[in-house]
Amino acid sequence: MVRREVIIKDTHRGLYYRDGVLTKVLSAGRYVIPYPINLGFFRQSKVEIVLVDVRERDLTIKGQEILTADKVAVRVSIVVQFRVTDPRAALHEVENYEDRLYSDVQLAARRSLASMSLEEILTNRNRLNEDILQDVQEVASRYGVTILRADVKDLIFPGNLQEIMNRVLAAERMSQAHLVEARTKAEVQQIEAQAATETQRLEIETRVEAARQAARAEAEVQRIKTAADIQALQQREQAAQAYSSHPALLRLQELETLRELAKTANARIYINMDRAETNGDRD
Repeated sequence: MVRREVIIKDTHRGLYYRDGVLTKVLSAGRYVIPYPINLGFFRQSKVEIVLVDVRERDLTIKGQEILTADKVAVRVSIVVQFRVTDPRAALHEVENYEDRLYSDVQLAARRSLASMSLEEILTNRNRLNEDILQDVQEVASRYGVTILRADVKDLIFPGNLQEIMNRVLAAERMSQAHLVEARTKAEVQQIEAQAATETQRLEIETRVEAARQAARAEAEVQRIKTAADIQALQQREQAAQAYSSHPALLRLQELETLRELAKTANARIYINMDRAETNGDRD
């Protein structure tokens, strides 16, 4: 029997048809297929394998002129990244899945732009991408295609409007730059004010603590002085009691004082003679 070999790469899948009927989907590998033989009384089935690329690919929809909600004509180019995930549906549900995908994305872009004003398109360009992706994903899945992303590549306005929009965009960018600068300046001033407040608070706390420590030290000095004064008074009181109980001790103290004075040449001793004479007359 005559046979032929078919090798399917990892980047493709094969649809296996026997006499025009799809029987299975072949993954990557090497397959042996018999050639059809027709002997009149015996006819072998005809086998055909159709390859389908399952790699991620790009599809560009170029230069579509579309009216916005406020009747401004814009030209838009869109890039769609897709992959065939169901080879059977890709070949059986539609005549040409790439052409169908092109049309679906084109219509989705028209519907989205028709619902948006020019200002919305300029300020929220991502909405157009999201609208297209959401609109086409479910439809494309019916014919075996998965949409990975859809992005607006180019957005072109009429000549005079393009110049005006460029000025508007430049003004908006300048305004945003000024806003960022103002916010940064305000944040810096706020940080500086907080730092100054914190420094002032720390200085006040330091002063209060220093005053507290000084007050404690002063109180401790006063306590020690008071204790010393009390101790001195107690000692004097004890001495007075001793001299009162033992007059001879007082006399000895007087003599000791006189002896110390005698050691000093300039020392003078005054004696109350009037009192002594008065006492003598009375005798």
